[in-house]
Amino acid sequence: MSIRLGYGTNGLTDLRLREALTLLAELGYQGVGLTLDHMHLDPLARGLSGRTKALARTLGALGLDVTVETGARYVLDPRRKHGPSLLDPDPEARVAREALLVTAVEVAAELGAHAVHCFSGVRPEGTDEGTAWQRLADSLGPVLDAARRDGVPLALEPEPGHLVESLADFHRLRALLGDPELLGLTLDIGHCQCLEPASPAECVTAAAPWLRHVQIEDMRRGVHEHLPFGEGEIDFPPVLAALEAVGYRGLTVVELPRHSHAGPELARRSMEFLRPLVAAAREDRAAGAPSPDRARPVPLLTGPSLRQEAPSHT
Repeated sequence: MSIRLGYGTNGLTDLRLREALTLLAELGYQGVGLTLDHMHLDPLARGLSGRTKALARTLGALGLDVTVETGARYVLDPRRKHGPSLLDPDPEARVAREALLVTAVEVAAELGAHAVHCFSGVRPEGTDEGTAWQRLADSLGPVLDAARRDGVPLALEPEPGHLVESLADFHRLRALLGDPELLGLTLDIGHCQCLEPASPAECVTAAAPWLRHVQIEDMRRGVHEHLPFGEGEIDFPPVLAALEAVGYRGLTVVELPRHSHAGPELARRSMEFLRPLVAAAREDRAAGAPSPDRARPVPLLTGPSLRQEAPSHT
């Protein structure tokens, strides 16, 4: 099966959800990265189950697959971006984030989603590293229980500036948790360009056994800013060839959360940019391009960490 392209609703926040989904289907996208937020499928408003069932019917009618994303900036706290996190010093605040992620798992199960995306959060000021890692492991426990119950993988995203910001950090968390079967990875191609020591294509190959969700956009080295295709430094043909070669079956979702003001136009331009590259990767694979026998070990992060930089651009 070839790469299947999606687009994130966090880049279409000026559209009603049904309008956004219809647009994506008309443009030829095969799926959507659905961010649970107040302007689309509000996870905290009343009647969530009924609204989710209605959305499942809409997705089915449009032929769109879905991954549920949980990166809404202010869905839990109107004053703290991405707050509270799984690392919050306040136990009740951590429980609020846990509850949101459990709700996301339930929504994903109702929608038949491939995975639930999540991230660790930034280590709070005054919290030592060991405590932060233990909080994260403990907080993910109830979420992994829900994932096992409903059969929906988690796809944790290494996010620049967060406790888990690199592939090496993801593997540290995996080991800390005892390598749970349903803990997978969201690989953001731009983040690989931003801070991983390996190239984005090499990151795809190395991460293949754990890939549950992929986000894609352009980016520059050392700068965490999601850019439209062609405005950054990423060499995309090798990335798409790697995704094709490893047999990744989830969605590859365009992630432009700061560009909703031009969302419909960028959705169109992104598809025009990616479609021929995906076709070329598929043709190369069909022609017998070699596939990796197995994923290579993930290199440890040796580049500059962004943990102390400004808040995330997502």
